[in-house]
Amino acid sequence: MNTDGHTPSPFAQQALAAMKQAVSKELDRKKRLGHYAVVWKDGKPIKIGEDALPR
Repeated sequence: MNTDGHTPSPFAQQALAAMKQAVSKELDRKKRLGHYAVVWKDGKPIKIGEDALPR
């Protein structure tokens, strides 16, 4: 995310890519195991996944 008009450093770009990959891998693992995950949507935390309790 770039909000100030500056390009992130190469190190910051690598760090962001690593974090995105780690999160993607963990969400995929949770999905395969049937676990829920909590994510932000429309400014609120929500549970996603098959075992998420209904609101």
